[in-house]
Amino acid sequence: AQNGVNPDWEKKVIEYFKEKLKENNAPKWVPSLNEVPLHYLKPNSFVKFRCMIQDMFDPEFYMGVYETVNQNTKARVLHFGKYRDVAECGPQQELDINSPRSTTLERQTFYCVPVPGESVWFFLNLLFNAYVNANQARVSPSTSYTPSRHKRSYEDDEDMDLQPHKQKDQHTSDRQAGSVGGLQWCGEPKRLETEASTGQQLNSLNLSSPFDLNFPLPGEKGPACLVKVYEDCDCFKVNDVLELYGILSVDPVLSILSSDERDSSALLDSMECTDTAEEQRVHSPPASLVPRIHVVLAQKLQHINPLLPACLNKEESRTFVSSFMSELSPVRAELLGFLTHALLGDSLAAEYLILHLISTVYTRRDVLPLGKFTVNLSGCPRNSTFTEHLYRIIQHLVPASFRLQMTIENMNRLKFIPHKDYTANRLVSGLLQLPNNTSLVIDETLLEQGQLDTPGVHNVTALSNLITWQKVDYDFSYHQMEFPCNINVLITSEGRSLLPADCQLHLQPQLIPPNMEEYTNSLLSTVLPSVLNKFRIYLTLLRFLDYSISDEITKAVEDDFVEMRKNDPQSITADDLHQLLVVARFLSLSAGQTTLSRERWLRAKQLESLRRNRLQQQKCVNGNEL
Repeated sequence: AQNGVNPDWEKKVIEYFKEKLKENNAPKWVPSLNEVPLHYLKPNSFVKFRCMIQDMFDPEFYMGVYETVNQNTKARVLHFGKYRDVAECGPQQELDINSPRSTTLERQTFYCVPVPGESVWFFLNLLFNAYVNANQARVSPSTSYTPSRHKRSYEDDEDMDLQPHKQKDQHTSDRQAGSVGGLQWCGEPKRLETEASTGQQLNSLNLSSPFDLNFPLPGEKGPACLVKVYEDCDCFKVNDVLELYGILSVDPVLSILSSDERDSSALLDSMECTDTAEEQRVHSPPASLVPRIHVVLAQKLQHINPLLPACLNKEESRTFVSSFMSELSPVRAELLGFLTHALLGDSLAAEYLILHLISTVYTRRDVLPLGKFTVNLSGCPRNSTFTEHLYRIIQHLVPASFRLQMTIENMNRLKFIPHKDYTANRLVSGLLQLPNNTSLVIDETLLEQGQLDTPGVHNVTALSNLITWQKVDYDFSYHQMEFPCNINVLITSEGRSLLPADCQLHLQPQLIPPNMEEYTNSLLSTVLPSVLNKFRIYLTLLRFLDYSISDEITKAVEDDFVEMRKNDPQSITADDLHQLLVVARFLSLSAGQTTLSRERWLRAKQLESLRRNRLQQQKCVNGNEL
């Protein structure tokens, strides 16, 4: 408003908020949709949201500039439509849709969900901030929401959304709702449809069932949002994890989906006529269930660990990194002891679990992902709760994880692969639509004899492709589209896994607790929260360290490989050398060393020798290959 029609106002808005967020602890004071219930947030307020892009809708047009006319004085006023869904008309004002001064612009819409599989400790670390944010942002609950309910049907939503208009009608003249070029607006001349007719229209669209929020993982909670992006839209892609700052839009007008009302309005955008009822339902959900955020600032996150700086490459983060690296050795020793207890006294398994948890795909050579380190932990007790409690331990260490119970029923019934629904024009999520650096634990100990049907076979193939190539082929009906990923996969099994793995390690428990739940609870209770936080920082930070091998060590490794081949050509292959280099890489990084030393190379060879000998012993005992 202060800048009039000057186009530079948009840059000034972005710079204003950038500077504000640089102030001490300023981001913590911005209320977060992840932590503060929606009905406690003020409409049109500045909020933040940590999320994953689940789908990207088609670009939409909106009125960047629109003009209103006073019906009495005929005075004309220009308004800006950016960062809003509803064009507000003041008393006696009317929207002039034919004004030559109106401007139509384009924005991108993302469907965003909370980061799948976020761990409980993640939210506990943010709990204090949530209280602060709630106290700062809390207002009387909006009349558009029912605080005790987070999911409701469309009919319930329409009933709730129409009530505020009825209350307003007691004080103001009747209102009219409509839309122009993607921008909703409120005028004066006509009355809203009655509740009865609205209910009939909703039933005709079959909208009485609860809206599917399209979360990738079952049992997920939290708000999904329609995110409107104005700048740098090409920088983002599906499955990116973002931290957004923007304007919250929850106007009840957005919940009105009646196709009859739209058809009767002369202001209906011609582009919307091609939308099916199902597409309108999906792309225009109730604002009380799927709020809108108009993005002012967006940042693609390297990681979601709240204990570390958001961007580890910045100058201000180097002090934090160097300080933590100075105390890395005792942290590693404590973590090794902790995981040894979690793995029932098996210190070799604990070593490999650390390497697995810090592994990451650091580059791709053609189609081969380098740095992946999928571990198959065989020898796990069948039909026991061991994997369940091992997963509990992992949940306490990583920011995001998921345990897949590999039963015949789950493999046949669950949807692993996201697929395109052309009727609703949206990407329907699947279990494998996960952000990078998620820990996926596959529990194969639950697998019984049975028949895999066609979906089950496809799901096993999808898991194999994920492990081998670190990619998921999304189903677009007429073709498949590859989506690269970076998922840490740990497989627990009784014998050798049915799935491929980079490394098989047979578990050798040194103790068998009579009650695994009590044992795990005791283990977790003996670790101080401050120590657990150091473990969490350690496992996240080491993924982002640079690593190199000097020419001298490269020559030594080559000579060592030639010597091993001379002694026993059958004992080591090129694949074994690659495995050794991967183990040496993460062994070095686990000790805070960013270059390979002769000592770490020999230690990697020792670990691999112990692992192979253990597998050979087990094969001799059972008389079959494990």
